[in-house]
Amino acid sequence: MDLTSVAEAVVRDEPGAFETFINEAQGRSPDEMSAAALVLSSSSDVQVNELLGNLLFYIGACDALEPLVLRVVEAFERGDGEAWERALLLPLQDEDVRAGLPHRERLLAAVPTDSWLYGLLMVVDLEPLLVLHRPTGTGFEVTIGGLGDNFQLHTLLAYRLVPEHVPGEPPLDAWVEAASVGEDLQPEGGIRGQFQLSDGFGDTIWNEGRPSDIPLFEGRRVVVLDPPPYQRSWNTGRIYPMMTPLVNIARVLPADEAASWLAKVSS
Repeated sequence: MDLTSVAEAVVRDEPGAFETFINEAQGRSPDEMSAAALVLSSSSDVQVNELLGNLLFYIGACDALEPLVLRVVEAFERGDGEAWERALLLPLQDEDVRAGLPHRERLLAAVPTDSWLYGLLMVVDLEPLLVLHRPTGTGFEVTIGGLGDNFQLHTLLAYRLVPEHVPGEPPLDAWVEAASVGEDLQPEGGIRGQFQLSDGFGDTIWNEGRPSDIPLFEGRRVVVLDPPPYQRSWNTGRIYPMMTPLVNIARVLPADEAASWLAKVSS
């Protein structure tokens, strides 16, 4: 069965077409799904646009993305965006869609800052991070992406650093899975923090914030790790279940370079 024909039936709101499309889309090639997505993008029905968004999560950015984004942003601008938000929540958990997102600034201006969609718009990808571990005087260039909040960053930094690079008790496997790609987002007993995180100016990096909130210090986002002053725990490993995170050590700083940075940052 031709998938674009089924998509046309969905747009015409033919009985059973929606369910047929979902079944027929399974296992189709990216080209077939992209063509079908373009057909779906002609519809102004919110449920059809949610279906389109789900499709874009699997195929990435394509020509059908722009009309979807325009409908969502226009809905927010006229005051009924809550009904349309779901259409972008899944596709924006795909890095390719985030990278190719049109009208980002217009969306940011229209979307409430306390919404799930705004949080996805603030996600950084392939972002360089300078991480300094003050107790050992070590430093690392880290590449991050796909992180919903600093709780997730905290857990995955500990996973990458402890105990191979810095001493301490490594996070449990269940915590790492909850913060990355595991199905159980809330491991039994919660997740415990290993560090106190500060920025280059000496201000606390709150776990409730996002990596994009970390200010630039001499042109770099800097995270300084200190021993935690008290034990802190949280329940949820990640807030966007379908978004794949990236926290990789790109380079271990030579001792003199790490010392130089540590001498610059505030305590």
